[in-house]
Amino acid sequence: MGLRGTVSPNLGNLSFLVILNLYNNSFGGHFPKEICWLHRLKVIDFGHNKFIGEIPAPLGNLSQLQYLYLDFNNFSGSIPQSIGNLRQLKILYTSFNQMSGLIPQTISNMSSLVDVQLADNYFSGWIPKEIGYLDKLEYLILANNSFRGSIPSKLLNISSLKRLEVEYNYLSGTIPSDTRYSLPSLENIHFDHNNFVGNIPKSIFNASKLIQFQFSVNEFSGTLPNIPFEDLRNLTHLALSGNHILSNLPKSIGNITTTHFWADSCGIYGNIPLEFGNMSNLISFSLDGNNINGPIPSTFKDLQKLEAFDLSNNGLKGSFIEELCEIKSLVQLTIEYNKISGVLPTYIIEVDFSSNAFIGNLPLEIGNLRAIVLLDLSGNHISSNIPTTIGSLKTLQDLALADNKLNGSIPTSLGDMVSLISLDLSQNMLTGVIPKSLESLLYLQSVNFSYNRLQGEIPDGGPFKNFTAQSFTHNEALCGNSRLHVPQCVKQVKKTSMAKKLLLKCLVPIVVSTILVVALIILLKQKKRKSNESNLERGLSSFGVARRISYYELVQATNGFSESNLLGRGGFGSVYQGKLPDGEMVAVKVIDLQSEEKSRSFDAECNAMRNLRHRNLVKIISSCSNLDFKSLVMEFMSNGSVDKWLYSNNHCLNFLQRLNIMIDVASALEYLHHGSSIPVIHCDLKPTNVLLDENMVAHVSDFGIAKLMDEGQSKTHTQTLATIGYPAPARTNMTDVTASLIKIKTLVLGANGV
Repeated sequence: MGLRGTVSPNLGNLSFLVILNLYNNSFGGHFPKEICWLHRLKVIDFGHNKFIGEIPAPLGNLSQLQYLYLDFNNFSGSIPQSIGNLRQLKILYTSFNQMSGLIPQTISNMSSLVDVQLADNYFSGWIPKEIGYLDKLEYLILANNSFRGSIPSKLLNISSLKRLEVEYNYLSGTIPSDTRYSLPSLENIHFDHNNFVGNIPKSIFNASKLIQFQFSVNEFSGTLPNIPFEDLRNLTHLALSGNHILSNLPKSIGNITTTHFWADSCGIYGNIPLEFGNMSNLISFSLDGNNINGPIPSTFKDLQKLEAFDLSNNGLKGSFIEELCEIKSLVQLTIEYNKISGVLPTYIIEVDFSSNAFIGNLPLEIGNLRAIVLLDLSGNHISSNIPTTIGSLKTLQDLALADNKLNGSIPTSLGDMVSLISLDLSQNMLTGVIPKSLESLLYLQSVNFSYNRLQGEIPDGGPFKNFTAQSFTHNEALCGNSRLHVPQCVKQVKKTSMAKKLLLKCLVPIVVSTILVVALIILLKQKKRKSNESNLERGLSSFGVARRISYYELVQATNGFSESNLLGRGGFGSVYQGKLPDGEMVAVKVIDLQSEEKSRSFDAECNAMRNLRHRNLVKIISSCSNLDFKSLVMEFMSNGSVDKWLYSNNHCLNFLQRLNIMIDVASALEYLHHGSSIPVIHCDLKPTNVLLDENMVAHVSDFGIAKLMDEGQSKTHTQTLATIGYPAPARTNMTDVTASLIKIKTLVLGANGV
């Protein structure tokens, strides 16, 4: 409710009060002692406020109290011994405070306790063995404190226990193994980040409902018990990292349905069993810092839900991409410090291939990694140039290509990587200058160009004002600001001797005369060649002026505008597929001239498209117009409209294709609004007006109702209105992620129904 201030002591006069709920406000001050007079209270909920001070000892007088929520405040001090008088208390929450001291031994009197959560405080000392007498206890959360000593054996004898979390403490010793029960209710057990030693008792694995098993970062040794993992059907998290309980990976682990498996730094050696490919629900998999060798099993291609995959710091060899390329959900792939080779996939968000044995060139297709955030290929044997297509990685934040064999110049297209934060090109053989286009990267925080063969002026604008000399050391001839410990760039004017001046006076007229004669000969030959060209060829220019196509040619190309060539009909007229005499496939848009408004729509579209050139706009090849016939000859899109792919049972778009289409359409709109000489507003953007070519690249079409805005913000457009009732109706199979992306630029794909 957003209430604030302190709690009035007058609450102590409400003698019949049973429930006091102040949850999720901003109350401060101390715990009102007057509340301890309300002997009928059953519920106190002070959670998520700003209370301070200690819990008053008279709280133990509330003999009817069943629920006590004090979590997410600033309470300090210890839990009073008097709390043991609350024999009917079922729930005790004090997590996320600043409390300290010991857990009172009087807790054994609270036989009704079901849920105890004391996490994220400063409690210390031993976990009292008296907790083992709470035979109704289901949840015990003691994580992130300073408890020491061992786990009381009685604690693991509580048959009702479902969740036990003691991670991030200073506990030590062995885990009790003399349990009387099979722990039938145990679902979660977290022992991470303590100092436990010895073996993990097999009795813990008798918990048939076990969901999470996390024993990471301890000092367990020996071997993992011979467990029939196939019986742990509910297990979702298996974390064994930082122990020494596995010499190799048991094949039986492949029988569990866990979603997360972590066994980092466990001293594992040998191969990864083929059976691991059976864990079909696996989302994250990490074996970082072991001694695993051999190839990655081909069965991993069946892990179609895998998102994070970490095999760094091992001895893996061979190529893995052939298997992992088929996992479309994979977004984070880390295999640094291995001996793996291969090629790059095109759909991953984070790629860390550093310190491996990749060879060859960076492929031009690297520009297809449109969603990538991190790319680390440092410490390999990659050679040749950095491709200019790398500038297409608009989402990339960290690029590391250090310690390779790259040569050539640094492409200026790096200045197009608008999200770049870190750039490391050190220890290569790069030459040329550092592109000034990098000054436009607003988020760039660190660069490293050291140990190359660069020369010329170091940029001094934008983020380069903050970089130090260490980023540019050991190059051939860099110059710039003195703070970078490089020479200043001095423009030297050479003094020309009298002899040289005389020589120049003689040579210049000769050279100029020769150039004029050669130019005249070239012009005469060019004029003669042009005079022999046909009228059609003279109509073409290097600036994309439409070539002439006659009505007769269009009739032949479309088989007399046959129904078999019809692609579709709309309010403007009809579109036919045609084949020109030179074999080029085209789409012929024939305007229905019965309406004057449609005729003006044709003029508006011609006016809108005549000066527009962009890879994501449908190219107008030519037009044919007279009093009785008007048509546009356009580039043919073999894959039809997005509408067909969204709402037809015979077509389907995957997530990456949807994302690429939206990026293409957004690029076209950005050009129309800001990139053309006269801003153009489309006004009728919908799936039927977005066409796909053979490579599934989207092109915006149909400018019949476009608006042209000149510098004075006047508008020129037809009187035709946009499609009434648009956007299209929602579909039930829409995903949240796709729906949020589709809303860019006035429904880029036209509907929420993808």
